[in-house]
Amino acid sequence: MTDALVYSDGTVSTRPAETPAQLRAAKEAAGTTWVRASGADIDAVAEAFGLHALTVEDVRGHVRPKSEEFADYAFLLVKDADLRRGEQTFEEEIDDQPVGLYVGDDWLVTLSLNPVPAVGTVWERALSGDERLLSRGPDFAAYRVVDLLVDEYFAILDQVETQIEVIEDEVLESTDIATLEGLNAVRRDLLAFRKIAWPTREAVSAFARGRPEQVNAETEKYYRDVYDHLVQVVDLTETYRDLTAGARDIYLNTLSQSTNEVTKALTVVATVFIPLTFIAGVYGMNFAGTPFAMPELGWTYGYPAVMVGMTLVGVVLLYSFRKRGWI
Repeated sequence: MTDALVYSDGTVSTRPAETPAQLRAAKEAAGTTWVRASGADIDAVAEAFGLHALTVEDVRGHVRPKSEEFADYAFLLVKDADLRRGEQTFEEEIDDQPVGLYVGDDWLVTLSLNPVPAVGTVWERALSGDERLLSRGPDFAAYRVVDLLVDEYFAILDQVETQIEVIEDEVLESTDIATLEGLNAVRRDLLAFRKIAWPTREAVSAFARGRPEQVNAETEKYYRDVYDHLVQVVDLTETYRDLTAGARDIYLNTLSQSTNEVTKALTVVATVFIPLTFIAGVYGMNFAGTPFAMPELGWTYGYPAVMVGMTLVGVVLLYSFRKRGWI
């Protein structure tokens, strides 16, 4: 899909962009030209605007966000990110795709493999007559797209925060393996998101300093605002990683404590039965009719006496354990 529009002095009009000739005509039109393309149309747009082949490969690949300067334009690669939800609880992962923004002196090209909601939103605002957008150059339209993408980052972090709160409640109440799996899933999401946020901050910083000559001085402050938002995104990402690490420690401590309680209970049971087993073993030898015969074997009340004695031994041990606070 390829679309083109041209705007100047508050007016906007769409242009045909189906052939290379139409793309070149749109580029040379008076005013600011914005062309958006996705899918198989990327190559045609790249050829019409003279975009470097390596940057087009970056849009198609899985590379870090970055910015580069060329003779006729500035290139900014950012990521459109979203949380893809699975069937299981916490079964989510970061789904991202590169978005290439090419900022020329009087033209802007946005390339992506699939349509990007942020690009579509700014595009519709231009068509609806957004005065601030139509009265500025292509660098401002590119800022609008990047700003919306960064706003989506905050939405992702809000979802991750909600997941962390649920997990923090669960680790205090249960040592279910599903809780640990959910915790590890969130940690993986934060790691993947960190790989997006950190390089995006560095890429936008070049535009915030006005290093590409295609970025006007009055637009720099808008990119600095986006840079500040990305600093917040990075800080929140690191904070949530610390929270998940703390939740994991709590989970492991809770699991260890639960194991210790089970071990303690089994130890008490074993300790109580050790003397009882000894007594039962001794009286189970039945040494009758020998010089060393047990006198209790011929005693009428021998069996009840042994049972009472074994019971008393068990009661005394349990009382002793209870008094010491072991049970």
